[in-house]
Amino acid sequence: MQFFQLEHFASHLNETFQVELDQVNADFVLVEARPLQTQRQLASSVRAPFSLLFRHQAAVLFPQRTYAMRHAGMGEFGIFLVPVARDRDGFIYQALFN
Repeated sequence: MQFFQLEHFASHLNETFQVELDQVNADFVLVEARPLQTQRQLASSVRAPFSLLFRHQAAVLFPQRTYAMRHAGMGEFGIFLVPVARDRDGFIYQALFN
């Protein structure tokens, strides 16, 4: 299991990540990587919380769940994505790390 931090994703903005959807690879583009503000950071916290937003250009909404994701520079990993918005270019999915 990989232990990600914001820095792992921040340098990959606007890059494509592939997600396996029912045995078909779909392209998700990382459109935002930002820290989350907390009222108080616990001294025992291993990482600062952060949020990622991905855009998938499809008319089909995929349910929230853990997906197998692959990136050329980061390798393969599982990520829990939640659909949070729709715009003219597709659906926006969020992943939270805390």
